[in-house]
Amino acid sequence: MADRPLRSGARLALTTFTVLPLPPGPVDRRVAGVAMLLAPAVGALLGAGAAAVLIGSAAAGAPPLVAGALTVAAGAALTRGLHLDGLADTADGLGSYRTGPAALEIMRRPDIGPFGVVALVLVLLIQAGALAALADRPAPAVLAGVVTAVATGRLAAAWGCRRGVPAARPDGLGALVAGTVGGVPLALAALGVAAVALAAVPHRPWQGPLAVLVALVCAAGLLRHLVRRLGGVTGDVLGALLEVASTVVYLGLVLTA
Repeated sequence: MADRPLRSGARLALTTFTVLPLPPGPVDRRVAGVAMLLAPAVGALLGAGAAAVLIGSAAAGAPPLVAGALTVAAGAALTRGLHLDGLADTADGLGSYRTGPAALEIMRRPDIGPFGVVALVLVLLIQAGALAALADRPAPAVLAGVVTAVATGRLAAAWGCRRGVPAARPDGLGALVAGTVGGVPLALAALGVAAVALAAVPHRPWQGPLAVLVALVCAAGLLRHLVRRLGGVTGDVLGALLEVASTVVYLGLVLTA
């Protein structure tokens, strides 16, 4: 049936980016491409859940920073912390100043080194602080802001899977999804995320789309550097792109001139 890749891709997207215990289905590179293209939509769902935590915590009287920390914790729980782990592993690989297989071997290790710890601490602190600032805004703006940040992170991961970007290893998630997403669908997805971002900063509607653009440019620069250092993308690299892009959006939404 024509809709099987779509159903299988949606299932793979949900099981890859969330904790939903869906039964496994058939997976090939076509299905993987659909899954990565649907990643921003899954991010929007996760963002809506995280926004509910932020709004609910603030309404219950939690201090803004506590509400932000609870929201970050909820996001980690909903994703098993998988992308944070990818960020830490990628930071350790980059911090080693090694390239190719040597850096990839460091990223495979189960422990987290000092570069990974620093990257995690900085990203979590920035996200919690930015969410604390967002908590003071009207609920529709909070919803739009968190959905934008989380969806942009998944869009950055999908960008890492665009055609022409190789896999760093012959196995693993990177090998399955590398080069599976076309440029036109990615551009359309970016426009959709930017449209949602218009409502994130009500008094300056341009600031949300600008934050998305800056985040994607940062992710593209990081991707280029990682491909040069590692030879391609891995699951860890996609997780790092995701967390970096989301963090840049959060910053962009709360910075004022």
